[in-house]
This record gives sequence, structure tokens and C-alpha cells, in this order.
Amino acid sequence: MRTYLDFEKPIAELESKVAELRALDADDASVPISDELKRLESRAREALEETYASLTPWQKTQVARHPDRPHFKDYIRELVRDFTPLAGDRYFAEDEAIIGGLGRLAGRSVMVIGHEKGSDTEGRIKHNFGMARPEGYRKAVRLMEMADRFSVPVVSLVDTAGAYPGIGAEERGQAEAIARSTECCMRLGVPIISVIIGEGGSGGAVALATANRIFMLEHSIYTVASPEAAASILWRDSARAQDAATNMKITAQDLKSIGIIDGIIPEPVGGAHRNPESVVRAAGDVIVNAIAWFDDYAPDQIRKERREKFLAMGRES
Repeated sequence: MRTYLDFEKPIAELESKVAELRALDADDASVPISDELKRLESRAREALEETYASLTPWQKTQVARHPDRPHFKDYIRELVRDFTPLAGDRYFAEDEAIIGGLGRLAGRSVMVIGHEKGSDTEGRIKHNFGMARPEGYRKAVRLMEMADRFSVPVVSLVDTAGAYPGIGAEERGQAEAIARSTECCMRLGVPIISVIIGEGGSGGAVALATANRIFMLEHSIYTVASPEAAASILWRDSARAQDAATNMKITAQDLKSIGIIDGIIPEPVGGAHRNPESVVRAAGDVIVNAIAWFDDYAPDQIRKERREKFLAMGRES
């Protein structure tokens, strides 16, 4: 059963009527309802297209958080062959919020690292809703250094509201772990390609997205803090999350225009959750092409290109 967002209620009503007519048509073919069915299908399609043609930043935030949106495991299952997960940070524990491992993407060996939110209640609890603890980022550092040692490109798929803010995580050095992961990204001599597939929240996202090329799905978000957190900080009122989302420039379109990201991967009308397979394939094509761009680059060139990219952010041209 499809999950509808608040602003999709008119679409939900039309698609519900379409489903009812289809069921009636299947049960009793003698009832002449084909014309009415076509008319309603057309209205539902037009309503969907009109709604998604003019989403607000807050509506895009809701789409980015949609529970049926494809997650890290969906990308691995569709794109990566012979995926071998590598667990643990060799210091404290295994963190299920970040998954990483070696596999083959379009015949090329890659190290794939990303956040997994979980697709049901059990999975969300297991993966802590994609909010990593320090050991998750230390695992990421271990895997990125391994990739660098064996000259294997790194692919990161980001989907997190932010790093886990619990007391235990802070006691074990959450900020330091994020900083070291970000620094590790900067010094790698292999290309790093990052895709924001849902939420890219705060340092928890930057720790895996300090990359040579950063892409975002059309309705994903990338932000220094969640709209709710920003509203609490700015206005001491989390209910003003919609205002925060509008003012922070968190959409793929805004971030592309100011040079924070390198490209936008289109989603089907209605969001990635309506056709996950096509979105995953499109992201895979973008990643493969981005990695191939660096085939003739020496490690120092790759490192320099990445550093200059981030140093240029915020500078006036």
C-alpha cells in the first residue's frame, strides 16, 4: 500500500478512485467505465506532475524522508556485484548505521560506504535510523584507507539526518571521529564519488561526502542541520522548520546553483519511491561515468583536485 505525504492528499484521493474503478472493471467487465477510468487516470497523472513541478523546500524534505525511498541496501543489491561487507572499526564495535564493503560496479572494483536507515521497524532500530556513532565513522576511515592502499575508488551513498547525538557517542568522541573521517576523505589518492540519496544532514553527511564529485537525487536535501534543529536554534521554535528549510538553501537545485554539488540525478514524477529501480540505475550510470573521469589522473592530481574544489566553496569568483 502506497504511503502518501500530507501535500499529496488530492493525488491520493484521485488514485484511490482509480484503484476502485480498476477493481470494479476487473470484477464486472459488463459495466462501461473505461472512459471514466481513463479520465481519472489522466487527472491523477496531471495532479502528480503539477504538484512535483513546484515543490517547496519543505515538501522536498518530506520526499527525501519518504519511508519507501530506496535505501543503501537497494543500491547495493541492484548495482554492486560480489559485495563483501566489512565490519567493525577495530577499536570499539560494529555500527550498523554505516555499511561498507568491496564489490564490483560495472566490472570495476569499488569500495562502497553509506548510511542505511532501515526499511521497517526492526531494520530502523538495528540501523539506528541511519544515525552513526563514532565507531561508524572510524569504520569508514578504515575502509577508505584500505581502498587507498589498493587503489580502489570509493563510492559513498549518504542518507542520514545527522550523526547520533547520544551521550555514549559524545563520550567516545563523536566530533573527533567525524573530523577524522572528513580529513581522511581529503587525503585519499583515489577518487571519491558521493551521492546524496535522501537526507544529507550536518557533519554526519560531510564525513562521507567530502568527495571529488558530489551528486544529489532531484528531491534529496543537503544541509548543515535539519530544518527542525535549525528552527530551534534560530527562533527557538521547531515548528518553524518550514521557514528554516526555505531559508537554508537545502535543495539540490539551490546547491547546484551555488557550486556545492556537481550534478542532479532526476527522479521519476512523484519521487524516487514510485520507481526505485529507475532511480538506482540512473545513479549507477552517473557514478560509473564520474569514476571513469579520473582514470588518467595520478593520486596527487586527484588529491589536489578535491582540495581545490572545497577551498573554492564560498569564494567570490
